[in-house]
Amino acid sequence: MTIDTCKFSGQRVIVRVDFNVPLDENGNITDDTRIRGALPTLKKIHEDGGKLIIMSHMGRPKKNPDPKFSLRQIVGRVSELLGAKVDFCDDCQKAKPQVDAMKDGDVLLLENLRFYEEETGKPRGEFANDDEKAAAKKALKPRQQEFTKTLASYADIYVNDAFGTAHRAHCSNVGVTKYIKTCVVGYLMQKEINFLGNAVNNPERPFVAILGGAKVADKLNVINNLLEKCDTLIIGGGMAFTFLKAKGYEIGASLVDDEKID
Repeated sequence: MTIDTCKFSGQRVIVRVDFNVPLDENGNITDDTRIRGALPTLKKIHEDGGKLIIMSHMGRPKKNPDPKFSLRQIVGRVSELLGAKVDFCDDCQKAKPQVDAMKDGDVLLLENLRFYEEETGKPRGEFANDDEKAAAKKALKPRQQEFTKTLASYADIYVNDAFGTAHRAHCSNVGVTKYIKTCVVGYLMQKEINFLGNAVNNPERPFVAILGGAKVADKLNVINNLLEKCDTLIIGGGMAFTFLKAKGYEIGASLVDDEKID
């Protein structure tokens, strides 16, 4: 189901976005592309009169809370781009009073989901690199269940528009779907699904795929899948160095995933 199948007026709508934007040492956003990418979905809900609750992660914080990863730093920019006042909740687990006080068209941004170990089910800053399908089938740990139920209790409708994190079996994009009846994808997710479906299954030739990212482990399944479909595969980003080292090149102090050299 997509966002266009819903009527948002008067409904509490919680949206998982990817606001993992880069910040400088003073907490200023250096690239707001990811916020802009979610705007069509957020504006649709806001303009329809929904009570808009936004949740996202930022970085991989290893202590709780870590001010340099706080989403409070981006409230002003989100408000500016959305064209609406955005309130902030500094504790995802204690947002109910603010949610209950929301009126139609109000907007609330929750604090960084990864300030809570329950979100990933792993110690802060760590992620499982095993098969995500298998991980998704595993039962949530009791603390994860409580965290998930709390997030789900804030909303009548769940919208996933965080394509960049959709592959991870986390509470905010897998768990909540078990407790919210109406779950749909936003415009950004819909666009990516439609594009990737057509591009991969019925590509124009020559078909060239370009992949970036830091960790090879996160991309191996995608790479293996694309190798059977594309004419040329270009590896960029940090993971390029793992391939170069595997081929015997010197990479100096560059980022490398030594566990995947073989």
